[in-house]
Amino acid sequence: MKSIIKVFIVAAFLLLFNGLASAQAPPPPPEGGGAGGSNNQPGGGAPIGGGIGILLALGAAYGIRKVYQFNKNENE
Repeated sequence: MKSIIKVFIVAAFLLLFNGLASAQAPPPPPEGGGAGGSNNQPGGGAPIGGGIGILLALGAAYGIRKVYQFNKNENE
């Protein structure tokens, strides 16, 4: 059981700090600034980063709960 907890702690650490390690500087502003240039991003610039993190955390918590319940029922 202790080895499973260690694996979950290491996996959580790697998942949580992965985003910080792979951060990049924002791209430079476009040159020229004249008419005809647009600053539209593909996908409309939707902010999905926070939502993905929340879904991953909830999925990990659900998986941990299921493993705990499975082990608890197996021991009874």
